[in-house]
Amino acid sequence: MDTSWHRPALLTEVVGQLGVRPDGWYVDGTVGDGGHAAALLRASAPSGCVLGIDRDPRSLIRAAARLESFNHPPAESPGTPGRPARFIPSQGSYANMVELARQAWGATAQADGILLDLGLSSRQVDEPGFGGSFQREEPLDMRFDPAAATPTAADIVNTWPERDLARLLAEYGEEPRALARALIRRRPLHTTGQLAAVAAEIVGNRGGRRRIHPATRVFQALRMAVNDELNQLAAGLTAAVQLLTPGGRLAVISYHSLEDRVVKNFLTQQAAACLCPPGLPVCVCRHQPTLRLVNRRVIRPEAAETAANPRSRSARLRVAERLGD
Repeated sequence: MDTSWHRPALLTEVVGQLGVRPDGWYVDGTVGDGGHAAALLRASAPSGCVLGIDRDPRSLIRAAARLESFNHPPAESPGTPGRPARFIPSQGSYANMVELARQAWGATAQADGILLDLGLSSRQVDEPGFGGSFQREEPLDMRFDPAAATPTAADIVNTWPERDLARLLAEYGEEPRALARALIRRRPLHTTGQLAAVAAEIVGNRGGRRRIHPATRVFQALRMAVNDELNQLAAGLTAAVQLLTPGGRLAVISYHSLEDRVVKNFLTQQAAACLCPPGLPVCVCRHQPTLRLVNRRVIRPEAAETAANPRSRSARLRVAERLGD
């Protein structure tokens, strides 16, 4: 394996659970470096198509370069006339995947499988300009799309009132209110180093049990807020149900308990035959399930994978299948 690329988590499980077939149409809603997309393209050869979506234009450039060869089949296998390129990169949010798929594949586009890998590649975090790594001194940004007209991490740290900042750090990072107070006292904070220093001073190694850098969860919480990740996830799950063809599958890999809870609750609700409150003698909600749960329990990486790729240790895969209309 080329170690210069990010290692995708649960690669074999994703391809198997999506039931990839040679003529299928697939969406990788968080294409990143293109690791999962490459596996989907190989498994769907010779004519399967993958739409790779990402908010980060830098990731799309890398993925398009990596996957360019899939759009140039050998002479003895020229592809299927009338089908689009096997891999199409598309900048945007997976929350808008229906519109992006129709732009790429046509007005009646549907997908046979959709993948959402909610993790970040190490390249994204460590790349200069993102402002999401405490290992390097640079401006606090953290926007996936650096051209987006949205607040940066510096804007949040330096302008939010203590109550809102404390709630953010508690809900997304499980950090104490004392950290929010300290950040406000140290304003203005403009660099990753300044933020990491405050986190190290206030959070430190509480109880001697913390195995991660004290700034890890602070950076995570700010990144999730800057990119509105939980709301994007909720909208993306709804869009995926709309885009999937009957029998098509949705696979979601989460790494954070809040993300996994959103995914689990959504899939469970969409698979339920009734959403009425307990105790009603008869169903009055008239809810029609749209999904069938493929795995009741989350799929986690095997020990061999986590040994080779420690970043995958918190990955949790949930899969559901679109029911017919």
